[in-house]
Amino acid sequence: MVDTTPIPPQPGAGTTPPAAADLPSPDALKDQARRLRQELDKSGTKISHAKALELVAHQLGYRDWNTLSAASAASAAEAVRRHNQTQLQIGDRVAGTYLGQAFNGEVLAVQRMGGGHVRVTLHFDSPVDVVRFDSFSAFRQRVSCTLDEELTAPARTSDGRPHMRIERRLPS
Repeated sequence: MVDTTPIPPQPGAGTTPPAAADLPSPDALKDQARRLRQELDKSGTKISHAKALELVAHQLGYRDWNTLSAASAASAAEAVRRHNQTQLQIGDRVAGTYLGQAFNGEVLAVQRMGGGHVRVTLHFDSPVDVVRFDSFSAFRQRVSCTLDEELTAPARTSDGRPHMRIERRLPS
């Protein structure tokens, strides 16, 4: 028999959720719900996985699973953003695209800016032709660009592509 009686909140529970930066990943939260369900099942209380997810959300002070899941996903995205930016340092080897052309290069300068942006100066291993016209070329080997949290330039070309995107770090 399934007990569907709502669990009353504990004093102080559900009022102050942990900061998003302190949340486990959505997968870790799902594992926690699975373990909770298994332990309750051992003691004779059967609940659905959905109910276990809701209980985990309530334990952490969130209204429901959807709210907790969104906060956890945002926390994971923020962690990636911080990792991308804090790890980008002078001397790093990177690969990406600049005005639609692939490049490998070295980070010469990094300046932190407001709003999660950074200004970087790169020296490309090989000059990149920034003109898409057969009878004319303009090569660039050293460029500076403002990048967002995902290391992508907010500025776009006329066809909508970002001016620059750093896609990965290369071994030194």
